[in-house]
Amino acid sequence: MKSFTAAAALAFVSSAAARTFTVYNNCPFTIWPAHFTAPAFSSTRPNYPTGWAQGAYQAVSFSVPDNWTAGRIWARRNCDFSVNPGPNSCLDGGCNGGLECDINTGGGVPPATLAEFTLGASDGNDWYDVSLVDGYNLPVRISNNKGCHVADCAVDLGPNCPAQLKGPFDSTGFPVGCKSACEAGLGDPVNNPNCCTGTHNTAATCPSSGVAYYSYFKSNCPNSYAYAFDESSGTALWTCSAGQRPDYTVTFCP
Repeated sequence: MKSFTAAAALAFVSSAAARTFTVYNNCPFTIWPAHFTAPAFSSTRPNYPTGWAQGAYQAVSFSVPDNWTAGRIWARRNCDFSVNPGPNSCLDGGCNGGLECDINTGGGVPPATLAEFTLGASDGNDWYDVSLVDGYNLPVRISNNKGCHVADCAVDLGPNCPAQLKGPFDSTGFPVGCKSACEAGLGDPVNNPNCCTGTHNTAATCPSSGVAYYSYFKSNCPNSYAYAFDESSGTALWTCSAGQRPDYTVTFCP
């Protein structure tokens, strides 16, 4: 279950217009950003390759349809596509397809911090969030040019990540990820409050109090999705009027 579900379930407004999205790498190292559109929700996607290399302090801008639905942007770390181009080509966040993620199955391998979007929903808003449902691999901020709320996880969650969740690690032993309790395999594989599965598959039966290490993610990144049903926190899913046609900037290492 992914955090864009609440937004993606809304009907979207068809439009031929587009917005400008900018991906800025404020990290002091190269990252490999990517975007993915859930095929079950939308056939429209950004007018840009689904994956690319981006050096430190570089910005990349591209057009995104006004009705982009159930879309996500994330970045991969420590990639080498010369051998075994696929999800294992990167230390985290890798995808089917290699450098350019497959448009049908290239959603990214956890742990990965996600910037998620549904634009032009039926209530007249854009919906967006920073999600830690798939764990964490880089600090991320979503901002816009219309003064709407910033969604972010600006803290490096790797070094202080609980031992059961910490990793993967780079060649120096530094943790470049922090898994969610679900992705770390904690709990029953079928009926699991950490994953909101089985009898825990509704907001009522999967409260945040039952999710291991929820407080670690939410206290450090209060403006992000810390688990699948985090809407009740009031600080997970954000909106901006689609009528203003906001442009968005996704910044890594803000």
